[in-house]
Amino acid sequence: MKRFYKDVSVEPLEDGCQILLDRRPVRTPARLPLSLPSLALADAVAEEWRSQGEEIDPRTMPLTGLANAAIDRVVPDPAAFARGLAAYGESDLLCYRAEGPEALIEREEQLWDPLLAWARHRFDIDFEITSGILHRPQPKRTTEQLARAVAAKDAFVLAALSPLVTISGSLVIALALVERAIDLDTAWSAATVDEAWQAEKWGEDFEATARLEARRKEFAAAHRFVELLEERADA
Repeated sequence: MKRFYKDVSVEPLEDGCQILLDRRPVRTPARLPLSLPSLALADAVAEEWRSQGEEIDPRTMPLTGLANAAIDRVVPDPAAFARGLAAYGESDLLCYRAEGPEALIEREEQLWDPLLAWARHRFDIDFEITSGILHRPQPKRTTEQLARAVAAKDAFVLAALSPLVTISGSLVIALALVERAIDLDTAWSAATVDEAWQAEKWGEDFEATARLEARRKEFAAAHRFVELLEERADA
């Protein structure tokens, strides 16, 4: 799509902010107003629109995409969206350990055990840990408590939580990052233990590295989205 506007601005509302292109409100793909709950997020989304060249490239506008998802996909039924994310707690990456070699097992323990310990304390739950890929059910209380934790998030946080969960394969990693228990680098290291191990063992593959970098950018954008939302809560 060719760029059709010159000026980008942010207009305060009673319950948030909206983005204006040549003084006209931006709308989501579903034609709903692109209304954002925090000024920090609105400013960042506005900057994505300002930085577009002659052609608008949605791939360079991850914050706008997450805001659109929150409004169009999550707001209509937050409970249903939350249930979909909570299902990842039934087969969390951190609960499925390598059968070998010993060095990889130790690395998973170093990166994953502290996260499970945090979740045990934070949500008063426990986990079933197994080796291999065969499914092992988690305790009912564990899945219920994790589901409650997800359901407590608002629509915009849920929109960002979605890529954090799906990219990492871990609801625990995503919740720990959103709740500031860990930083972005720690979360990414935990989410990519196997990829890092394979690269060290066999050498880097250009295509695999490019795919991983694209995933990291999407993961980092979702984390930034949450941080910008938190400026609303800290204000």
